[in-house]
Amino acid sequence: MTRASGVGSWPDGPVREVVRRVRDRLADGQVPYLPELPGRGPGADMVGRTAAQLVEMPVDLQPSGWRLTDAPGRDVARGQAFLREDLDELAEAYDGYTGPLKVQLCGPWTLAAALWLPRGDRAVVDPGACRDLSGSLAEAAREHLSRIRGLIPGAELILQLDEPSLPAVLTGRLRSSSGFGRLRAVDPGAVESGLQEVVDAVEGQADSVVIHCCAPDVPFALLRQVGAAGLAIDTSLLTARTWESVAASVEAGTTLWAGLVPTDTDASHPQAVVDPFLEGWRRVGLESSRLESVVVTPACGLATRTPRQADGVQALAVDAAAMLEQER
Repeated sequence: MTRASGVGSWPDGPVREVVRRVRDRLADGQVPYLPELPGRGPGADMVGRTAAQLVEMPVDLQPSGWRLTDAPGRDVARGQAFLREDLDELAEAYDGYTGPLKVQLCGPWTLAAALWLPRGDRAVVDPGACRDLSGSLAEAAREHLSRIRGLIPGAELILQLDEPSLPAVLTGRLRSSSGFGRLRAVDPGAVESGLQEVVDAVEGQADSVVIHCCAPDVPFALLRQVGAAGLAIDTSLLTARTWESVAASVEAGTTLWAGLVPTDTDASHPQAVVDPFLEGWRRVGLESSRLESVVVTPACGLATRTPRQADGVQALAVDAAAMLEQER
């Protein structure tokens, strides 16, 4: 069955209300997820939310951004409190639930690109810091999933690693601390190793891992090597060449989480978003029967939309999944 899900972020609002809205919108065989509410402030953002969970790698929010420090800053406590509230509401909303449930963490390379060294540039420039970050994140992810499994034992847990900065890390497009230069590209072998450590660490806690990259130039071949079960992308960014990479991934057994619903769409009928996707799918010779494994999502997070708009985009993803199901 072609299913629908979401990327993660939502407009700010009461946590209980948003968790239940996502649950109800993605009922009946879809893939619900733990919504993230970055509008609450520091510690609720993608980087801060994950950094607050790191094991033995304290951070502090400074004017330049999140920085590795000797002791955690007060915004870490805020992030941890936000997460406790989220998980309390998740446990109540999904009491007795059986089925898929997705949760999200910032991936190791986007984290390394966003965190700053105690004195210096981004953590991504220091191979030792990158290794430490991957190890700390691996342990944090394992603990996070174990906690959720204890709260909702019937859930089929899917871990999404958010890696929007991954292409920039690999191609040397990250700006230096001065803002004038660019940082050296990281070796693909090191990138693969860091991702692999996190994916391997959650085996037994996560039923599957999805890597989300909504940037252009997704490194499809590298991500296939890591062995993640799924790959989540913004399909509007695909070119003829990258559609070929999508085909290779799908044929290798990777589940495509297709971000084919624009986050700013006002479309009321799914055909407007399904037709361009099917055109690319068929052009590379993918069989209609393979649409069964596709998961339809918005192109990216929904935090910049109003609650009503976000709900409309999520509803359109559900309708688009139903239309794709009829095509196979």
